[in-house]
Amino acid sequence: MNTGKIVGGLIGVLAGGPFGAILGVFVGHQFDKGLGGFLNPMSAEQQESIRTAYFETLFSLLGHLAKSDGRISKVEIAQAEALMGSMGLDSSNRHAAIDLFQLGSKAEFSVDQTMEKFILVCGRHNNLKRSLLNYLISLAMADGELHPGEQAVLQAVAKHLGFSASLFKKVIDMVKAQSQFRDSGYQSQRPDTKTQLDSAYTALGVKPSNSDAQIKKAYRKLISENHPDKLIGQGMPEDMVKLATERTQEIQTAYECIVAQRK
Repeated sequence: MNTGKIVGGLIGVLAGGPFGAILGVFVGHQFDKGLGGFLNPMSAEQQESIRTAYFETLFSLLGHLAKSDGRISKVEIAQAEALMGSMGLDSSNRHAAIDLFQLGSKAEFSVDQTMEKFILVCGRHNNLKRSLLNYLISLAMADGELHPGEQAVLQAVAKHLGFSASLFKKVIDMVKAQSQFRDSGYQSQRPDTKTQLDSAYTALGVKPSNSDAQIKKAYRKLISENHPDKLIGQGMPEDMVKLATERTQEIQTAYECIVAQRK
């Protein structure tokens, strides 16, 4: 149904003649897109398909990342187990995650095929694509550095997700900076050093020269992109809620750090 186009076009004619009609049809089209999403919410089958694709992609890529430097270390295994623990996976899902991790570590594992399948199912959900890359970068850098093999894998993933080389670098810098605000104690406090303040700006993807309004806009956009409820609504597995919540808390803390300094 093109209700929006019809109503918008009619209003446009009454308000501004032919030009108004064109504008009205455009506005109506945008309304129809939004209405369509409202009237046709994601089915339970679609949500389950997305949850499965996200879960399988994340854990198989984690295994591939761990093996990208030639061998899987005890530290990397501990990191994967810690992730499963923080997600609160039940026994069945935990075994599934381990199997996927091992699958990703095999020589015949294909990043391209895995990402093509993910995009086919989740490609229209930009927040899910961004969160997948965020999580992979966070876990790859859990040991404090990004190895060449890990970077190559992440670049391949980012390319499939539609990230340019410059945006990929920016996301890495942002994720690295955001992690510094995890349980940092900075909340509502002025930063102790210039380095901490610089990290806060980087965490939001902004610069000290940006206005208060620009920084607030960037902050709100990041919160929206990482909001647990929105991600779950798009099909993210509910087991990931804690991870999404931690991300929003890091962003919130970085923003409050900047606000406190500017006051």
